[in-house]
Amino acid sequence: MNYDRIYEYRFKDVDREKKLMTWKEIATFIYNKLGKPKRMLDPAAGDCEFINHIASEERWAVDMSEITPKMAQQGIKVITGNNLEVDLPENYFDGVFISNFLEHLHSQEQVAFFLERMYKAIKPGGRIAIMGPNFKYTYKYYFDFADHTVLLSEGGVAEHLYGAGFNPIEVHPKFLPLSFKSRLPVNAFLVRTYLNMPIVWPIMGKQFLLIGQK
Repeated sequence: MNYDRIYEYRFKDVDREKKLMTWKEIATFIYNKLGKPKRMLDPAAGDCEFINHIASEERWAVDMSEITPKMAQQGIKVITGNNLEVDLPENYFDGVFISNFLEHLHSQEQVAFFLERMYKAIKPGGRIAIMGPNFKYTYKYYFDFADHTVLLSEGGVAEHLYGAGFNPIEVHPKFLPLSFKSRLPVNAFLVRTYLNMPIVWPIMGKQFLLIGQK
């Protein structure tokens, strides 16, 4: 599957400036949720829209795409390869963020295997954040995305986290909207306000957010 071309098509109508601004706010929010980790891992970094905006002292990005090294800011350690196979240090990272990736795996067993790898990579006391489309609220559109294969909800991901060894400390069925293809006016203040008002997440949210701790 040519992911680079698929994502080029998927985001062709998305305002790049608005997308980066939104990711900057999301990154700050997740960074704080994870306890401001000193060593941060993004195991499915893509265009580095998240990891580029993280204030951690040490940042790692993993992805199979050849675009990732080109998009990563100076100082980010980039590993090009399959995150199910690449070598990662054990008991090393304070924080891991997984965004819109688990649904691309090919089975629930692969989800479990991947999270077990993340558990090994995280230090005791470290945290993991997982965001992705919640099938319960996106079933009409779930397979409009060519790389969606595994069906997931917040309950199933919570069980996967616990099975991998983590303690799920926050489970939010609804967090962000499904995509950036919105015609509503967006600016940093509105995004920041939304992120810091969980009471409104159930209104627009279609993606889950879970925080787990080792």
